[in-house]
Amino acid sequence: MSAMDPTEVFRQEASELFEVLEGALLDLGQRPDDRELVDSAFRALHTIKGSGAMFGFDKVASFTHEFETAFDRVRKGEIKPTQELISVALAAKDYIRTLIEDPQSTDDIIGEAILDDLRRFVSADQPAAPVAAIAEAPPLARAESKQAGWHLYLEFESHILRNGSNPLDLLEDLCKLGPCFVVPVTDGIPFLDEMEPEDCYLKWDVKLHAACDKDAIDDVFMFVQDEMKLTLSPLAQIEAPAPAPLFLLLDEEQVPMAEMAAPVIEIAAAPIAEQPVAKAEPKPEAKPEPKAEAKREERGIATVRVQAERLDELMDRVGELVIAQARLSQLAASGSDLSIKMIAEEIERLASSLRDTTMGARMVPIGSLFGRFRRLVHDLSRDLSKPVEFVTTGEDTELDKTMIECLADPLVHLIRNAIDHGIEDNATRAANGKTEQGRIELAAVHSGAQVLVTVKDNGGGLNTARIRAKAEEQGLIAAGAVLTDHEIHQFLFHPGFSTAQTISALSGRGVGMDVVKRTIENMRGSIDLSTRPGQGTTVTLRLPLTLAIIEGLLIRVGEGRYIIPLSAVEECVELTAEDERSRGRNFLNVRGNLVPFLRLRELLTASGSPDKHQKTIIISTGETRVGLVADQIIGNHQTVIKSLSKLHSDVTIFSGATILGDGTAALILDVAQLVTLAQSKVEKQHISEAA
Repeated sequence: MSAMDPTEVFRQEASELFEVLEGALLDLGQRPDDRELVDSAFRALHTIKGSGAMFGFDKVASFTHEFETAFDRVRKGEIKPTQELISVALAAKDYIRTLIEDPQSTDDIIGEAILDDLRRFVSADQPAAPVAAIAEAPPLARAESKQAGWHLYLEFESHILRNGSNPLDLLEDLCKLGPCFVVPVTDGIPFLDEMEPEDCYLKWDVKLHAACDKDAIDDVFMFVQDEMKLTLSPLAQIEAPAPAPLFLLLDEEQVPMAEMAAPVIEIAAAPIAEQPVAKAEPKPEAKPEPKAEAKREERGIATVRVQAERLDELMDRVGELVIAQARLSQLAASGSDLSIKMIAEEIERLASSLRDTTMGARMVPIGSLFGRFRRLVHDLSRDLSKPVEFVTTGEDTELDKTMIECLADPLVHLIRNAIDHGIEDNATRAANGKTEQGRIELAAVHSGAQVLVTVKDNGGGLNTARIRAKAEEQGLIAAGAVLTDHEIHQFLFHPGFSTAQTISALSGRGVGMDVVKRTIENMRGSIDLSTRPGQGTTVTLRLPLTLAIIEGLLIRVGEGRYIIPLSAVEECVELTAEDERSRGRNFLNVRGNLVPFLRLRELLTASGSPDKHQKTIIISTGETRVGLVADQIIGNHQTVIKSLSKLHSDVTIFSGATILGDGTAALILDVAQLVTLAQSKVEKQHISEAA
């Protein structure tokens, strides 16, 4: 496989930085006094700017620099970030993302308008000055130049340029604090044949004539503190010379920093007009502190970026290995050679360990998905004028990366519905004695072999009467039909069903909840609704941990063998003679509870006569329990899921297939479809009994 395009690597890293930046900005709207959030946002901006310049995204670097400059007063604590300022900053972030992902579609006028809005919010009467203007500031009067200063010695890590940082930019930032003279120390530059073009070999001896405190200097280097060694000592009070620009001094020559380009330094000779400058004595090279070195090593080996396609391919190979191992185990069990059996057991153990490790590599914390919805809630709250607090829990819960990708759209629909339909307007909430701010809770938790994802709001709850009236209006139920609230709420998942009074940009067309249910069921999951009038609604998604390999229960019906996902199995009971006699009722009595059941022989039109002692497997989705009657329960089976072809798209009761140890295929039963089928049979039976 060919190496990735460097610009594509930058785009991926930038995408992660955008998530950090967006999260910091949204948190800043809630905690405007949190300095750590401001620093986090600036670190992300600074890295995007430096990396953008390094990879040739000049517009990105320029726009991000202006963003940094305009936002500088927030970092200095001169102004607090308001919600309006956060909204403009988020728009600037979106514009930078577009500059990176689709630069052809960007409009410079829009970008300049965003920067104008940003400058207006942070400084209405003091627009931010570009760096060049700062470098050309009027010289300080000689009478006012008697002041304290600082002597700095800067030594950067050799890889700092590769990480997107530029020492010349940092030196220009240092110039903003006052008159500054810089002498590069060149004793570390190797011979040309030993030089790496992307490494930094220069060190810097700096005299800063400014009455600033140490914290101001630390702020300049805050983003590269782990990549440099800074030696700082105060200068005695001296009469500073009066040059205004920042000059780079090389032996007997000086060059204004504003004329220099980075990262390649081109120096034009210019004689010193006034005073000679003594050469700075090279500082002895100090070894980096052990802790800092350990941190750098830890950062270097913590993660390795792997293309998703490679993980998918690895998972396919592991699946084939599991199938081959199952066939080997079956052959070993049918023979009498003890050594073959021992080898088969060892391979089974190794294959199981490899499967778990590979699946673990594909597992992603669901917090990476949750973070996307904070911006959605922020924008909807603003557009609908509904103050909403967004709370997430269980971000560390891990789910297969494929599941994460499939789950994004359903959660968008659910959160939009919760804010648009669930959370009441301010007047209604006040009339009901509720707080002005609504609340959306998004949570994830492991439950056995499943992950439960819940979306909960504290709005008005579902209007059961309106849902029923709409269902009657569309002819889905007969007027006066006896239905439970749970059954009425299920109409929300019917295609084209909507209770919205008007059609808006957010809702009203009846497209959404049916898509959510279909997507979740395609993931072999289920969806439950619960509501409390006036208190809110909770939607619970029950999802398997992975879509690739599952634990299954292997059963036999007639001559065919089938798999039931083990996560849906509650218990197995024997079909009694009493149950056999009540064939027309289709109900089992399980410890006093009536459970509807399906005879798989009839459903699958199995040939031959049924076994004398048939077994019933009790499965469940949510609170609904259904029994499946089979001829034999063979046992647990490690199931590698294979998708059915498009020719079988109309077969609803199967979700896929797998290969058994003897090389034959077995179909995987779709639990959600079987439960729906059982419920419809029960409803028909109720109607016939009522008639």
